[in-house]
Amino acid sequence: MTTHAPEVPIEVDSETGVWSTNGLPMLYVPRHFFINNHTAVEEALGSEKYAEILYAAGYQSAYYWCEKESETHGLEGAEVFEHYMKRLSQRGWGQFVIESLDISKGRAKVRLHHSAFVYHYGKVDRKVDYMFTGWFAGAMDQITRGIGQPIETVAVQQQSEAQTGCDYGLFEVMPRDN
Repeated sequence: MTTHAPEVPIEVDSETGVWSTNGLPMLYVPRHFFINNHTAVEEALGSEKYAEILYAAGYQSAYYWCEKESETHGLEGAEVFEHYMKRLSQRGWGQFVIESLDISKGRAKVRLHHSAFVYHYGKVDRKVDYMFTGWFAGAMDQITRGIGQPIETVAVQQQSEAQTGCDYGLFEVMPRDN
């Protein structure tokens, strides 16, 4: 295994101890801490209800993040989506690969390898990385609005690396009307 230093800029406020990247406050926590909290909520609510809640929250968060990163780096259109997938990959959530992307139609397919959730759950024959689903729709909607072509999208997880016979996760973003 080879390693390297983080590829995201991290600043720490000397007075408050707050970490930030590109002006957005960040939290740095061990993966097991986050996943254990995720698992506890999933067990309390059930995975379907929890996925519904996470979709809405993730959508909002991705929309905001893409808006701020677009402003900070002067990005628009596909550049924003590509930057988002790169940053998610650099932050340890997994390795996100864009299989297809058509901003003008509000469509994307994203493959996921090395999901943090799959590392925790293993092969459990269910989709465990549903937390990411709302992120893709929120990103796409912010991007299409940013270029003056608003398309309301929805994202679905087609498969998870945690399912038997699947070597990677797969997510699809499409216009809501389809």
